Amino acid sequence: MLDNLPRGTICIEDIEMGMTRHVRKVVTDEDIEMFAKVSTDHNPVHLDEEYAKDTMFHGRIAHGMLTAGLISAVIGEQLPGHGTIYMGQSLKFLAPVRPGDMVTAEVEVVDIEHQKRRVKLDCRCMVDGKKVLVGEATVLAPSRKFD
Repeated sequence: MLDNLPRGTICIEDIEMGMTRHVRKVVTDEDIEMFAKVSTDHNPVHLDEEYAKDTMFHGRIAHGMLTAGLISAVIGEQLPGHGTIYMGQSLKFLAPVRPGDMVTAEVEVVDIEHQKRRVKLDCRCMVDGKKVLVGEATVLAPSRKFD
C-alpha cells in the first residue's frame, strides 16, 4: 500500500475541516482469495473466471467489502488513525473493481463535534480517477485528554 502520510494518530484536538488522507493499493488475485477465505464469501463472480465472464461484469471482480476495507485502512491508520473507533459507515458501490486495478481510497473531514469526539468523513474509492465507491463514516477520534 502507498500512503500519502505516515501512519499514526491525529487527535480530535488537531483535526480540521477539509483534512484528507488516502492510500493506494493494487487489488491482486491473492487479495481476493484471502478476502474470500476470511469472509467466507466464495461467490464465483469473485473467484471463477469462467463463471464471471458470463455475468454482467464480463469477468471477475473484487468483493465490494474488500474495496470498502481500504477506507477502513485510511481511517484506522491515518485519519484519525490509531485508537479510532468506527461508529457508522454508509456505502454506495458505483462500479466494479477488478484484479489488477489500482484503487485510491480517500477520506475527507466534513464535520467535527469536538466535545463528543465525533468526526464525519466523506469517503470515496477511485480507479483511474473514476469513483467506484462513495460513502460517509462517523468515527470516535482519540483525544490527548484520554489516551
